[in-house]
Amino acid sequence: MTSDAFLEIKGLKTHFPVERGIVFRREAGVVRAVDGVTLDLRRGEILGLVGESGCGKSTLGRTLLQLIPATDGIVVLGGKSLTKLRGPELRAARADFQMIFQDPYASLNPRMPVFDTLAEAIQAHRKIPSDELPRRVNELIEKVGLSPRSLKKYPHEFSGGQRQRIAIARALAVEPKLIVADEPVSALDVSIQAQIINLLAKLSREMQLTLIFISHDLSVVKHISDRIAVMYLGKIVELGPATKIFERPLHPYSKALVSAVPIPDPVREKKRERIILAGDPPSPINPPSGCPFHPRCPYAIADCAKIVPVLENFDENQQASCIRMREIN
Repeated sequence: MTSDAFLEIKGLKTHFPVERGIVFRREAGVVRAVDGVTLDLRRGEILGLVGESGCGKSTLGRTLLQLIPATDGIVVLGGKSLTKLRGPELRAARADFQMIFQDPYASLNPRMPVFDTLAEAIQAHRKIPSDELPRRVNELIEKVGLSPRSLKKYPHEFSGGQRQRIAIARALAVEPKLIVADEPVSALDVSIQAQIINLLAKLSREMQLTLIFISHDLSVVKHISDRIAVMYLGKIVELGPATKIFERPLHPYSKALVSAVPIPDPVREKKRERIILAGDPPSPINPPSGCPFHPRCPYAIADCAKIVPVLENFDENQQASCIRMREIN
C-alpha cells in the first residue's frame, strides 16, 4: 500500500456457498466471485475496473461498499475499516460512500418525484433546516445538468440518460468521498454515454471524488480512468496507468481485451492483429489450478498450471500477474 492511499483493499475475498438438497441442505462447493484482491486508490483518483461478464467486478464493487459481506480481507476508507463496521456505525459511514447502479429506472423509486428522491437522500445523513432543503436540491439537480423544473416529475417521464443523471445527483446528495459506478453507461446510447462519462469526470475533478468505474468496455474506461485494473475470475491480473494499459498491455488477457477495442483509423485497424481467446471463462466454482487464465492463454506452458502468479512490478507503475510476463513483453 502507498503512504498516500485513501482507499486500501487488502486480500479481499467474497465467496458464496453452493448448497444442494431439498430437506437436508449441504454445501457442495463455493463460488469464488472475488478471490484475493489487493489494491489502493489515492484521493480524487478514477480507477477503471474491467473484465468479462462474470469475472467478479460488480461483486467487488458491492463488497467494497458493504452491500455484500466480505468473506475475508479488509477495506479501509480514509483510515476507517469498513469491513469491521456493523449496524448503526455502518449506516452512519454510508455517507462517505455511494453507488451508481447500471439501470437507473430500477434503482429509482417510480412513485417518488425527483425532489423527494433527492431530499430523502440528503435527510438520511445530513441534518439541515427544512427551509434550506429546496436550495440544496436545486443545486444538486443543476450540478448534473438538469433543470429545477424537472424536480416535480417522476422517473418514467425522463429518458435513460436523464434518469442516470438523477441517480448521480442522488449519490452526490450525501457528499460522499467514494463512488462506485457499476456499468453506469452500458444501457445508454453511445452519444449519451459520452455525456455521462464527461459528467462523472468533471464531478470527480471538482469535488475531489474517488471513483471506481466498472465496465466491460475498455474503450469507455479509457477516456475517464487514471488507472485501469483488469480482472479475471475474481483476481486482478493487471494494474497500471490507463495510457500504458492501452499502449503496452502486459498480461495475455489484457492484450486480448485491448486488441478488441476498435481504432478510429481504417489503415491501422486493418493492419493490426486481433487476439481471439479459445474457449469460455472457467467456472468460479471450480477454477483451474495455477494461473486461472492458463487454459485460454496462447503463451501458456506446463508451469502455468502449477504456479499461482502474483502481481509483480514490470516497471514503476505497471503490474501484472504472469510468470512469463518479461518473456512475452
